[in-house]
Amino acid sequence: MSKIGKATITVPAGVTAAIEGQTVKVKGPKGALQVDLVDEIGASLDGGVISFKPRGETNRHKAMWGLSRTLVSNLVEGVTKGFEKKLEISGVGYKAAVQGKNLNLSLGYSHDVLYPIPEGIQIVTPKPTEIVVSGIDRQKVGQVAAEIREYRGPEPYKGKGVKYAGEFIFRKEGKKK
Repeated sequence: MSKIGKATITVPAGVTAAIEGQTVKVKGPKGALQVDLVDEIGASLDGGVISFKPRGETNRHKAMWGLSRTLVSNLVEGVTKGFEKKLEISGVGYKAAVQGKNLNLSLGYSHDVLYPIPEGIQIVTPKPTEIVVSGIDRQKVGQVAAEIREYRGPEPYKGKGVKYAGEFIFRKEGKKK
């Protein structure tokens, strides 16, 4: 039995959910999202409560059970509250700024990196060394944050680069004489 899969999702006030075949659609104050569930899982909506049942007993059915419930839970949370990831930039001269529909990153290269902001994602830079990525789709927010971090990931000697807020960077000791 999947502990996550057997938990139900209560649809909050102001959010409408609909299940059409294997597609779950959720609409709320921040927008609308949908997800296509795998064939191994059946979803049902009863009076504002979404529940999931596997259509078999194999390991794949059990794995998809918990995954499906979490995906729909993320949709409901996204259209009500939204998601955000914070990134921190450390290093001399490293900075970020939003310019129109692009994020301009100065990360120690001979050129500035221009990252085009995808549709449905908002990026703000409260400080030149801080980036906040937000949106209603959890997967897309995480993917955008990972792509920005990838331009110059944190290095282990001085910790320079782009890292998630609160991320621990294991520091290495430098060369000794």
